[in-house]
Amino acid sequence: QVQLVESGGGLVQPGGSLTLSCAASGSSFSTYAMNWYRLAPGKQREWVARISSDSTTTYLGSVEGRFTISRDNAKNTVYLQMNSLKPEDTAVYYCKAITLGKGYWGQGTQVTVSS
Repeated sequence: QVQLVESGGGLVQPGGSLTLSCAASGSSFSTYAMNWYRLAPGKQREWVARISSDSTTTYLGSVEGRFTISRDNAKNTVYLQMNSLKPEDTAVYYCKAITLGKGYWGQGTQVTVSS
């Protein structure tokens, strides 16, 4: 069982930045593929970014160049640095760990982009 705890959400003005964190339990964090998803009001959950165990990264097209996913295996933590935020980035952001064919979700953290 993998437990995930997200943090770092909040209210930010358009054009601003936030960094989300997701702390994971378990001694095999370095082998997990880690993902960020988001769920906006009235929309389906959307994949945002992924970082593999070898730190290869991929992004949703609309966030590429603005968001950066990274990981610190010593701290069992994955990050999502979000720059140039737009109102359409407003959502609850979730991290998901994938290991041994199973997926584990965190509880989510709210990000609101508004003036």
